[in-house]
Amino acid sequence: MSKIDEVRKAMVTAMKAGEKERKESLSMLLSALKNKAIDKREDLTEAEENEVVLKEIKQTKETLELTPADRSDIIDECTKRIAVYEEFAPKMLSEEEIKEVIEGVLKELEIEAPTGKDKGKIMKVLMPKVKGIADGKLVNQVLGNMMK
Repeated sequence: MSKIDEVRKAMVTAMKAGEKERKESLSMLLSALKNKAIDKREDLTEAEENEVVLKEIKQTKETLELTPADRSDIIDECTKRIAVYEEFAPKMLSEEEIKEVIEGVLKELEIEAPTGKDKGKIMKVLMPKVKGIADGKLVNQVLGNMMK
């Protein structure tokens, strides 16, 4: 079942249960998925669907960060929206799993002690492997910690 179908089914369930906020969040996510499919002019792949969900989460987190502390209504709305979106997000790699992938890339590139000069080469090979399943900031941080 595609993400569009999953989100639509969850939205119907939320409407029947009278969960207005959840329904609105799901409606926004469904719109984003449909718009991406329309732009592409064909069905989305699973990776593309995950990309849309992650993008929506990222945008909502950015809104949350930029919201003044006295606007609790917006903060609550964003927090609830993120919780709903995360139900449909792919499982992200943990720090340990990212470290294992990085070690595999280091072996592949035959680099024993990575330095700052190697970072570009490493990231070029690493990022396509973790795209959509790991947070880029966390990947960068883990790699930075390994370069000491």
